[in-house]
Amino acid sequence: MLSEEDFNALVQAKLQLENPGLAAKLTDYLGAPIEKGFALLPKSINTTVSQVTQAALMKACQVALFTLKDKPGTKSSNKLHKLGAALSGSVGGFWGVSAIAVELPVSTTIMLRSIADIARSEGEIITQTDAQLACLSVFALGGNSDKDDSAEQGYFAVRTVLANTIAEAAEYVASKGISKEAAPVLVKLVAIIAERFGVQVTQKVAAQAIPALGAAGGAIINTLFINHFQEMARGHFVIRRLERCYGSELIRQQYELIEAQ
Repeated sequence: MLSEEDFNALVQAKLQLENPGLAAKLTDYLGAPIEKGFALLPKSINTTVSQVTQAALMKACQVALFTLKDKPGTKSSNKLHKLGAALSGSVGGFWGVSAIAVELPVSTTIMLRSIADIARSEGEIITQTDAQLACLSVFALGGNSDKDDSAEQGYFAVRTVLANTIAEAAEYVASKGISKEAAPVLVKLVAIIAERFGVQVTQKVAAQAIPALGAAGGAIINTLFINHFQEMARGHFVIRRLERCYGSELIRQQYELIEAQ
């Protein structure tokens, strides 16, 4: 059985992973439903977001995961990464929807570095392919795809959906690395993650479209954006740490018991 400390860590991870999504957090903080922002978005926004998120994730793969020293257990620098995200968000807030193709790759790279930093703080060996792809998979958490049914929306359900593709991508990356000419299996993984991540990107863009927010509002929204994924990352990598100690089956059983309480 889990120690009291580890059980409490699992409870906290559950709260982080299953709490209200980004849209609810943005609405609570801004004091206005972001549906107002959705009404202002161009009809082509979903296509734009899909294209930009896939490109942003692939670019982030190539950049963010290779700038951290391999020191498992090092305390993560959450505030520093939030500052970087806020600065990039101020650009998006000033220029609006037209800036998404420029701003999103920057903020995504910052977020992926922050996610990797959190992974390292929970004992992950960040130079290992499995850990790197686990970092990337955080973008699929907390944002449901339009194609999801209720059985595909929980934390472990998302991990199950991604498992086979991650395994295939890990085999490729381990032998050839993450390159510009990525294998189809890696492109497939990024596409699956981008579909879920794109839901939250659209929510972020909708919030930035609300009149009068401007550059300052964009900075606030991006801070909420990265904070959301930092919470997802912390919960995800706490669970992976506990799985290394107790085994994945026991941790999932305990997780589901907490969910049923």
